Amino acid sequence: MNFNKLSNKSKGIAFIILSAFGFAMMSAFVKMSGDLPSLQKTFFRNIISLVVAFILILTYKSSFLGKKENQKILISRSFLGTIGIILNFYSIDKLVLSDANMLNKLSPFFVIIFSYLFLSEKINIKQILSIIIAFIGALFIIKPSINSEVIPAIIGLLGGVSAAAAYTCVRALSGKENPDTIVFYFSLFSSIITLPLMLISYKSMETLQFTYLILAGIFASLGQFGITFAYKYAPAREISIFDYSNIIFSALISLCLFGILPDYLSVIGYIVIFLASLYMFIFNND
Repeated sequence: MNFNKLSNKSKGIAFIILSAFGFAMMSAFVKMSGDLPSLQKTFFRNIISLVVAFILILTYKSSFLGKKENQKILISRSFLGTIGIILNFYSIDKLVLSDANMLNKLSPFFVIIFSYLFLSEKINIKQILSIIIAFIGALFIIKPSINSEVIPAIIGLLGGVSAAAAYTCVRALSGKENPDTIVFYFSLFSSIITLPLMLISYKSMETLQFTYLILAGIFASLGQFGITFAYKYAPAREISIFDYSNIIFSALISLCLFGILPDYLSVIGYIVIFLASLYMFIFNND
């Protein structure tokens, strides 16, 4: 098959599925790296993306730090994105892989809320309904109870909220900054912030753990740039639903590598959240 002969929408779908696979593999290697501090995992995840973005900026002669008037938004995106990754990595360590990733995939629904609050984008009854349905689905995964077991799920949910806030900043930067610049700025900021914190809580690693973290960074870059190219070829409303292939990849990886499958309540939650996303996808393409 000649990739260049594909329609832009087909290219977008191919890249977003590739991105979903990249992020699923990233999560798997983060989990396989074992009992290491989340800050340490975050640093190694971002230092690889930093190198990749640096090479791309040199290649295409983009800006490293962006325009002066966009600094506040770039810093906000980077800070919120860093918090989101730390919380997501913590939940990946403590939860079934597909549970952690599905909670993180709630971020599109929070983007709707934040875009309404901070970007003055209109919100309608169909979007409100989809948010309510998605939240009900999240409850099946979180399984609220009065004990400490619910904490990792709540942290995973907060990771999705932080990611949504970061994506809202990316929306605000749309057309104002090159995607390579946004990725580089975020990776540089996150690496600088997490380095001293990582050194305070640093745990020595075996060669295999170090290898897993490097692989996590490589696959994170695949995911990050895959989704960047996906939205270059097609708008989010046409292809975003395919990002949920991440959950299929995560469940298969979780079964193959860890011998663990999500329980039936989590599966119900996945279905409910997916249906809410499908509803939004159909609505956006009417």
